[in-house]
Amino acid sequence: MMNRRILVTGAAGGLGTALVREFAGRGAEVLALDVRPVAACKGVTPVLCDLLDLSALSATLSSLQTHGAIDTLINNAAIYPLLPFDEMDIGAYRKVQAVNVEASVVLMQHVLPEMRKQRFGRIINITSITLSGQWNHLSAYVASKGALLGLTRAWAREFGPDGITVNAISPGAIPTEAEAIFPDPEGYSRMVIDRQSIKRRGSAQDVAHCALFLAGVNSGFMSGQTLHVDGGWTMQ
Repeated sequence: MMNRRILVTGAAGGLGTALVREFAGRGAEVLALDVRPVAACKGVTPVLCDLLDLSALSATLSSLQTHGAIDTLINNAAIYPLLPFDEMDIGAYRKVQAVNVEASVVLMQHVLPEMRKQRFGRIINITSITLSGQWNHLSAYVASKGALLGLTRAWAREFGPDGITVNAISPGAIPTEAEAIFPDPEGYSRMVIDRQSIKRRGSAQDVAHCALFLAGVNSGFMSGQTLHVDGGWTMQ
């Protein structure tokens, strides 16, 4: 990963922290973008930005690119309100789509020209096991992840001739702060392990290791695909 410049969104916690550490630990320059502060360390440049403000995001990206091209983009940031559909107003729905989908579109628009110029790029979109339809009260989140999956396939088709691969990772129920939305943590953990074929909880590092593969040169003939990192919960 030497000489690689990688942008990770949602970098301040959960999967994002693991992604930042794994790539920085392998010598990449990691731009760690989040609305919350990220600690600076070797190989990591914190980027403070609210993805709800797409104009500010564009300005931030333009500034970052004056210091060098971004060759790898990991669209990881997401918000996930647990709310029955009939209690969600359209404003709350649009907020989820803005962070989880529209920001990814803006990010892609900014990194694409340099990737095309270099004839190399890696895009990794983090989707979700919730697309399997086994969760209640997450309709806005599931819709956003479905959109990101569709964009993965559309972008893979469109940008493949430019040497750019676009793939998705669908994490299972990985223990992060996101699980705080569930009222019975122990019961939720038992439910997860019951459904997995691998009888342990997954980790953010499990996801980060797959991202390392998709970002590397050895995955260059793979595009438009989804890696399910969920302990054998879903099988295809």
